[in-house]
Amino acid sequence: MAYVINDDCISCGACEPECPSEAISEGDGKFVIDADKCTDCGNCADVCPVGAPTQE
Repeated sequence: MAYVINDDCISCGACEPECPSEAISEGDGKFVIDADKCTDCGNCADVCPVGAPTQE
């Protein structure tokens, strides 16, 4: 079950460097997670100041 970034994302970029599988990239107005690359490690959720990454 991959993580997704919801609309609470403030595009701060804290999550992107924490992703060991490089599944996170900047999208249109918020960051996005490539479900095919996501390994469900939760690093993104651990560092997000607004709790935007959640498990799908």
